[in-house]
Amino acid sequence: MLTQIKGLHHVTSMAADAQENNDFFTKTLGLRRVKKTVNFDAPDVYHLYYGDEVGNAGSVMTYFPFANMGKGGRGAGEVSETVFSVPKGTLGFWQERLSKQGVKELGSYSLFGEDRLRFAGPDGDGFALAEVDGDSRVPFAGGPVGVSEGVHGFRGVTMRLRDEGATGELLKFMGYQPVDKQGDFVRYAVTGGNGADYIDLEVLPGASHAQQGAGSVHHVAFAVEDRAAQLEVRKALLDTGYQVTPVIDRDYFWAIYFRTPGGVLFEIATNEPGFNRDEDTAHLGEALKLPTRYQQYRSQIEAHLTPIKD
Repeated sequence: MLTQIKGLHHVTSMAADAQENNDFFTKTLGLRRVKKTVNFDAPDVYHLYYGDEVGNAGSVMTYFPFANMGKGGRGAGEVSETVFSVPKGTLGFWQERLSKQGVKELGSYSLFGEDRLRFAGPDGDGFALAEVDGDSRVPFAGGPVGVSEGVHGFRGVTMRLRDEGATGELLKFMGYQPVDKQGDFVRYAVTGGNGADYIDLEVLPGASHAQQGAGSVHHVAFAVEDRAAQLEVRKALLDTGYQVTPVIDRDYFWAIYFRTPGGVLFEIATNEPGFNRDEDTAHLGEALKLPTRYQQYRSQIEAHLTPIKD
C-alpha cells in the first residue's frame, strides 16, 4: 500500500465559456483565481485555476473553457460530483446566496452523516457543499464570501461506476481504505491527508457510460509532497501493471497520469513548486502566464483569447 498520497490535489473540468466560468467561481462561490494560463496542449484555450489564497493542494478547481463546447452526458465512468467543505451551520447562508444568484438544481441531502447542499455549475457540473466541523483550512478572505462562511477546499469527489471492485482495489493500493457504506455509496478515506481526504464510489451496475463535454470532469489529481514521492508512486503503479505517463512539467506542479479500471483519469501531482513561482502572492491569477515554449507566440495567443473581465 502506498503512503505518499495525501488527499486530492486538484480537480480539472471543462466548460463552454471562460467568462461565465470565472464569474461563477470567483463571484458566486468566492474562490480566488490563482492562475490564468493556457492549456499546455492547446494554447488557444485558457486553463483557469481557482482555490484558496495561495492555491494549496486540496483546494484547487481548474477548468479548460472550450468555446461553445457541447454539454457532457452523465453516466458511469466519471466524477459525478465534486464536494467542497464549508463551515458547520452555513448551508442556510449558501442556500440563500445560490438561490438569489440563480444557481440551478439546488437540493439538500445527507450522506455519511454530513448535511449537504447540491447544486449545478454553469454547464450542469455536479457540485455539493458539505458542512464540516473542525476543518482548519482557511477560506479565501479577499472575495465576496466571508471567511466564516467560505469554502475551505475540497471535501472529496464522488465517482459513479458500474462496478466497485477494481477501482476499490486501486484506491486501497493508493492508501485509501473503505470506511463507510450507505445505499449505493461506498466511502474511501486516506489517513493523514490535507483535508480533501474522501473518495465516494456510487455503484450503479446498469448506468450508461458518461460522455465528456462541458460540465464534465476531465481528471482528478491526487497530491504528493514532492518529485521523489511522485517517482515512488509512479514505479509502484507501473510495477502493478498500470500504464502511466512520464513525468510532465506543468509549471506549478509535476504530473503523471493513468486511467483507472472504472474509466476515470487519475493524476498524481506534486505540491511543489506552487502557484507563486512566477507571480507574487498578492497578484496571483492576474496576468496571463504562458509556458516557456509558448512565450514567443504570446501576441498571437493573446489576440486569439477573449479577455476575461474581473
